[in-house]
Amino acid sequence: MAKPLVSDELWELIQPLLPPPKPRRFRHPGRKPLDDRKALTGILFVLKTGIPWEDLPVEMGCGCGMSCWRRLHAWQEQGLWFNLLQIRLQHLDEAGLIDWSRAAVDSSFARAFGGVEGSGKNPTDRGRPGVKHHALVDAQGIPLAVDITSANTPEIKELLPLVDSAGPLDPATEEPKHRPKVVYGDRAYDSEPHRQKLRERGIDPKLVKRYTEHGSGLGK
Repeated sequence: MAKPLVSDELWELIQPLLPPPKPRRFRHPGRKPLDDRKALTGILFVLKTGIPWEDLPVEMGCGCGMSCWRRLHAWQEQGLWFNLLQIRLQHLDEAGLIDWSRAAVDSSFARAFGGVEGSGKNPTDRGRPGVKHHALVDAQGIPLAVDITSANTPEIKELLPLVDSAGPLDPATEEPKHRPKVVYGDRAYDSEPHRQKLRERGIDPKLVKRYTEHGSGLGK
């Protein structure tokens, strides 16, 4: 039997972060809203399989795909996913499972079919609407900070925001509890002012400065 997409352990983490349900009217209460756990199951199924939202199988009992999409959007606006990431990073940090010896920063593109709010012309895909995912990961690939921008946002603009939001954050100051000793980045992060900003944060920048005859050279 396949494992459930939303395990009891995962649900115990997420449930306290969810906003309380809106009170229903006594008269004409309308249709009962979709259960949060079922909505989350539908969301994870679509994200895992890559199917269109409207093709979410009815027999799963997760409501219609667009209901799940609206719940996903609402939870994003309420900061649910950021708070969940912070909790998981806190657990990993307390267990000593985050490798702060070095980190890497990079980004990837995703097509925004039909265009979505916040999308922009993708410079690598004939100017089609798209978004860009930015991530800073530790030496093992654990995401320490993530962000989404329009596809035409230069990577270098997200370098310092990612570094300054690398979790887990101190809830009192909203500053990172730790900083990686070294940050690696490719040619898109070639900027001496940004290297200096990293040094001011006690981070050794290893950002690509140029290409050599043997490949890419790492800046110091």
